[in-house]
Amino acid sequence: MSHIAWLSKKLEDGRIACEACNQHCKLQEGEYGICGIRKVENGQLRLLTYGLAAAMNVDPVEKKPMFHFLPGSKAFSFGTVGCNFSCKFCQNFDISQYPKEHHHEVFGRSLSPQAAVDLALQNECQSIAYTYNEPVVFFEYTYDTAKLAHEAGLKNIYVTSGYETHKAIDTIAPFLDGMNIDIKSYSQSFYKNICGASLKPVLDTIEYAHKKGIWVETTTLLIPGHNDSEEEIRAIAKFQADLDVSMPWHISGFYPMYKMKDVPPTPPQTLRRAYEIGKEMGLKYVYVGNIDDKARESTYCPGCNHLVIERHGQIGQYVTNRLINTNECPSCGTKIEGVWR
Repeated sequence: MSHIAWLSKKLEDGRIACEACNQHCKLQEGEYGICGIRKVENGQLRLLTYGLAAAMNVDPVEKKPMFHFLPGSKAFSFGTVGCNFSCKFCQNFDISQYPKEHHHEVFGRSLSPQAAVDLALQNECQSIAYTYNEPVVFFEYTYDTAKLAHEAGLKNIYVTSGYETHKAIDTIAPFLDGMNIDIKSYSQSFYKNICGASLKPVLDTIEYAHKKGIWVETTTLLIPGHNDSEEEIRAIAKFQADLDVSMPWHISGFYPMYKMKDVPPTPPQTLRRAYEIGKEMGLKYVYVGNIDDKARESTYCPGCNHLVIERHGQIGQYVTNRLINTNECPSCGTKIEGVWR
């Protein structure tokens, strides 16, 4: 379904500049953006997946992962085909890379912004998550949905690789409550060679979204031999600690996928060492993912180390929130940072 991709502008030379993401595509008539779903047609940039959901589910919000955002609640989650990255380890490559690998074909089930809001309410969700592929590439679709969701009392979450422009963030910020942003590596060569992107814009997005007052959590997928050195893990933790020690950091285990099937899974001890490094660098809230580790998936009060949110089982399967007055430790009264209502 085609729709004007209005986060764009016409240049003096006649090309159209997409202003959604930091790939900064400048396109002539008939050309597609790197994402594969934004195309110039009749002098306008158009979004080819507006109202077409390639995947949708009702998920625990913890699966995003968002651990300090309405814990134990449900998020209506959807995404389209297309992506502005080309990560060789993508777990959703069948939708994210589909247009690039199928001559710019798109597919999806009809889902209007209002229908998404209606389904979220019908399923007793407290939020809508734009996920599975990169949400900024279907920005106008997310914006229209987020605005309606906000009006209906729902919160909105971006699960993103962090390539939003400042203009995109400024535009959607009144309706965007949370973001989980990937820090895929602290190496420019990793971003360039494995993801088709750059590191600096991602770090800038994290800083800018945080400054705008959007609740941010980050995720790093540790891939053996590629981004799992102690030096790099420490660099990521330092960047985040320097920004805000209260920003949660999720460290996830890799499983062979897509174009990296020859790489072994992440050893649990690597995740646990990364957890320790995050704590050593001063981060209050560090979590491991993709392994069963109740102790490192739960939330502890930074004031007295009391267990305040217990998590076990599959992600989001069993969540026990012991906070009182929405965010206070029942043991010492320390306020736990997050979005609680």
